[in-house]
Amino acid sequence: MSRYRRLGRTGLRVSPLCLGTANFGWVTDPSEAHLILSRALEHGIQFVDTANSYNRNAGENSSESILGRWLSEDPARRHQIVLATKVYSQVGDGPNDRGLSARHIKRACEDSLRRLGTDHIDLYQMHHVDRETPWEEIWQAMEVLIQEGKILYVGSSNFAAWHVALCHQTARQRHLLGLVSEQSSYNLTQRSVELEVLPACRELGLGFLAYGPLASGALSSLDSGEGRRRLEPEAEATRRRLTDSLCRYGALCEELGMDGASLALAWLLHQPGVTSAVVGPRTEQQLDALIAARDTELEENVLRRLDEIWSHPGAAPEAYAW
Repeated sequence: MSRYRRLGRTGLRVSPLCLGTANFGWVTDPSEAHLILSRALEHGIQFVDTANSYNRNAGENSSESILGRWLSEDPARRHQIVLATKVYSQVGDGPNDRGLSARHIKRACEDSLRRLGTDHIDLYQMHHVDRETPWEEIWQAMEVLIQEGKILYVGSSNFAAWHVALCHQTARQRHLLGLVSEQSSYNLTQRSVELEVLPACRELGLGFLAYGPLASGALSSLDSGEGRRRLEPEAEATRRRLTDSLCRYGALCEELGMDGASLALAWLLHQPGVTSAVVGPRTEQQLDALIAARDTELEENVLRRLDEIWSHPGAAPEAYAW
């Protein structure tokens, strides 16, 4: 499997595993987070994803702040990584402290740059669609940030396919590069993006970043201790809903001599249009276990058997029409 992949139609190359930092400052303390970041970079994982909302109330222990301190320890690190963060979520008590208004985008970007201790963000992602703000206003704000050199590329997250298409088209009308990526939930248990989002990304030349690749631990035996307890309700709900499929999945893992996490990640990285899987290890040991999946090649018969175990919609409109 290629060590690096182009992010959509851009010339930017990113690692097929993207280090997600949502746990930093929450489950993972700053010192452990720095060890994970350093180890990931040693193994060629140079794509790092965060958000201004991750543990935002923790001050110096917010995800962005922890990442910023790690970057400050060695100035060379900033050049070595592709840095992604997000804007949209509520980050204050005021009526304009959320969303994608031009005012909020400008302030949120400045705040993220300060916490991260950098002069620019490589990939600035809209964390959710904002139904109250016109696309023209959003792109006007993004265009200013691009001209100022504060962001290089713009991506989306949690967008429906028609949001992706409309947002991207509006940017193209302004003679901008437009969206370069979409980040959505995608794993063996949750494949709805195969209906329209993934096909739209492939057609428009967007990279696709898959978060939640292990279904909150339901596809993995990695979760343990405090982290497992915090996420257990969601993972257990998935386990109860998919008991039969999980049993068959476990049997296939045993037959192949693979753990559930490695097989789930390897499958994801084999899916057409997927650029990178966003993984969020809570410890160095978990990171080591996940890295093995990066170079795992799956035979066609294994991919076929996984499709038999896990229901998948296929692409629209054939999935529900002729």
